[in-house]
Amino acid sequence: MLEPVRLLKPAWVPFGILAVTSLLVWTGQPLPASLAGLRTAGPFVLLITAVALAWWFNRGRALVVAASILAGYAAFLYFPPKAVYTAIAVLVPLNVLFAMIRPELGARHGRSVPWIVLLAVEALAILLILRNPESHAMVDHWLLRSPPVPLAGRLMFAAAFAATVWRAWPEFTPSQVGNAGALAAFYLSMEWAGARGAHSAFMAAAGLVLLVALLHESHRLAFRDQLTGLPGRRALEERLRSLGANYVIAMADVDHFKSFNDTHGHDIGDQVLKLVAGRLAEVGGGGTAHRYGGEEFCVIFTGVKLKEVQDHLEASRVSIEKYRMAVRGEDRPKKAKEGEKRRSEAAPDKVLSVTISIGLAAPTETAATPQQVLKAADEALYRAKQGGRNRVSR
Repeated sequence: MLEPVRLLKPAWVPFGILAVTSLLVWTGQPLPASLAGLRTAGPFVLLITAVALAWWFNRGRALVVAASILAGYAAFLYFPPKAVYTAIAVLVPLNVLFAMIRPELGARHGRSVPWIVLLAVEALAILLILRNPESHAMVDHWLLRSPPVPLAGRLMFAAAFAATVWRAWPEFTPSQVGNAGALAAFYLSMEWAGARGAHSAFMAAAGLVLLVALLHESHRLAFRDQLTGLPGRRALEERLRSLGANYVIAMADVDHFKSFNDTHGHDIGDQVLKLVAGRLAEVGGGGTAHRYGGEEFCVIFTGVKLKEVQDHLEASRVSIEKYRMAVRGEDRPKKAKEGEKRRSEAAPDKVLSVTISIGLAAPTETAATPQQVLKAADEALYRAKQGGRNRVSR
């Protein structure tokens, strides 16, 4: 039950932004006269900033979403004919659909040039529509006829939104979820195109969703280890600065890790690190596991005694020792059940056993600061290694 909640956690921010925007539109509170310019300028500022951040963080899909919505907002604002509105309602989700179908290649180093060319071609097409009055009659076709978003636009939005969800599954990273949220905000803005205030509000919401998603993604990449999913070294440093007086720090190291890489390759080494990270993340006593670097991990406990922590870490050590990991070859089965059966039937030389050594320490008179306690835990880890490995020492 908790797993879906954890996976969908990044969706709460865009959902909250859309909910607040909807509430503001529903209440219909006008801006003060001194801030009336924000109704037009606000979406521009947010969307332009989102474009700049997407380029800076090298997020190609987010760049396409932000730039397409920005171009659509500008075209709708300055070219009011119905044919232009119809073109925007179809082209923006079409661009998003193309971006989701293509692999993520980034936005910098020339990767954004084809998308810029595409937007320029679409802008030229809209200008041609404006110059040709006969093209305005096309919007009377049943596929392009409003109210207010034409059927073609709704179908294109549905396909694009499905593609954003498909791309987000199953990681649901903030950037991927943000693309879906921004597209939803764009659709709502087009549905409310007849009310200028509501239209601008949802366009601003689209820009804000993208901004928050990109910043959240940047924070995630900076503070979370990509291989194991645990908080990384920078997150650990932040946690150490906020510790109180009662805590325990444990340092864990995979035994003979270099031999795993030398004998079985780095892919197997990565599997070992993921296994250890997953078991340490489930440690009892309220401990929080971090990837310290290489094959080392750090676990922080607060509000517990040293002996209690040792019992919890011993349980984690035993669970890792008892786990039998089959070497995954290129022919490994896709289905989990078949994989479990393969592991149970694997020959002894195809199964690996992993052990870890752990050292732990708590504040003392000689180790009063978190940095000193961390060093003491590292020294205890060294004693565990010297004592024969696969043990907890303090």
